[in-house]
Amino acid sequence: MRPAASTLLAAVLAVTASGLGAMERDGVSYPDNITVDGTELALNGLGTREATLFRVNVYVAALYLENPGGNGPAICASEETKRLVLHFVRDVGESDITSAWAEGFIKNAGNDLPRYEDRVITLNSWMSPMSEGDRMTFTYRPGTGLEVSVKGTVMGTIEGSDFQEVFFLIWLGDDPPNGGLRDGLLGRD
Repeated sequence: MRPAASTLLAAVLAVTASGLGAMERDGVSYPDNITVDGTELALNGLGTREATLFRVNVYVAALYLENPGGNGPAICASEETKRLVLHFVRDVGESDITSAWAEGFIKNAGNDLPRYEDRVITLNSWMSPMSEGDRMTFTYRPGTGLEVSVKGTVMGTIEGSDFQEVFFLIWLGDDPPNGGLRDGLLGRD
């Protein structure tokens, strides 16, 4: 094989190999599988949060599940380990993040909103401004609660299966921040 041809072949193989075991969306890569406390989770899908009329990308989200599926409410209600990762692709202020949590709970908790207020206040107290490249990770462990990690630091765990269900409905319910985000997380696009 000629040197130029072998160099080209090596480059193609390197690019192909680097894509194995990972999915990418809008320049952000996530592994196909992760392990949480010995439980294997599979990447269910990736979605991009778009904001404003101009559809500005805010973050690329990944949803990991024990049993991948496409039914958002069923995923939210499930008592299985699950993880949502938000990789920010632009800077976002703390007040924008806390407002989004409040709006998400208002839309998804219905008449039960008062029972979540103290826990949403706790969640909001753990938030900080996010810069491009920063990540938030939300891991639900049955019987323990929703662990919140900001920029690689575990902030704490919010107890209650009811809380995690409404929290995940923000992305997977009937009124997500944008439909493409939900569809991506549910593996529909």
